Parts: sequence; structure tokens; C-alpha cells
Amino acid sequence: MHRDIQTDNWIAVCNLDDIVPNTGVCALLNEMQVAVFHVDAGEPRVFAIDNYDPNSEASVLSRGLVGSLGERIVVASPIYKHHFDLQTGECLEAPEHSVGTYPARIDDGKVWVGL
Repeated sequence: MHRDIQTDNWIAVCNLDDIVPNTGVCALLNEMQVAVFHVDAGEPRVFAIDNYDPNSEASVLSRGLVGSLGERIVVASPIYKHHFDLQTGECLEAPEHSVGTYPARIDDGKVWVGL
């Protein structure tokens, strides 16, 4: 459910340094909760997915644990521990409960999310 990467509507969320490496924050963008993650495995990268966990029906994904399963960078929901791929939004344990993703980038030390 990746949103169109060719978006003209980029929103500055925060400074990259405001997000502790390998954690996430929740941002309210156009009245939507978006989980934004700063992953640093040698080079900083950012990812953005829906904050709503359809398995637990709670907006908690930004507070999940970031890690990897094989080649996949994932966040484990803090409630039922389902894993969501940060690049595709796929829920590994229940693909029917996958979440949307948004393009994210780092530019001049700021985190930007495309809507």
C-alpha cells in the first residue's frame, strides 16, 4: 500500500536528531497519525508508515521495537508483537492487516514525509 513516491506534498516532520536512532515518533500530518522511524545501521535512513496497528486496533506502531528479520527492516507492535515491514507496510504474521507506507527522506538534517 505504498503511496505515490512522486508526491509534490512533502511535509517537514522534525530534525533527524530529534528521533533517537532505531526508534520512531508519531507525527500528525493532515490529521493522520504517521509513524516515522530513524534507522541507523551505518547510514541514517527514515521510513514512514501508518501509526494504526489493525491487529490491536490501537495507534501504537511508532512506539514499537525496530529491528530486522532477515533482510527486512521491521517494527514490532508493542501490543501483540506483530512485525511490520518498514519499506512495504506488510504485516508478516497477518498480511491482511498490512499498513500504508509513505515516502520519507532526509534533506538538510530534516525528516520529510510525502503525502
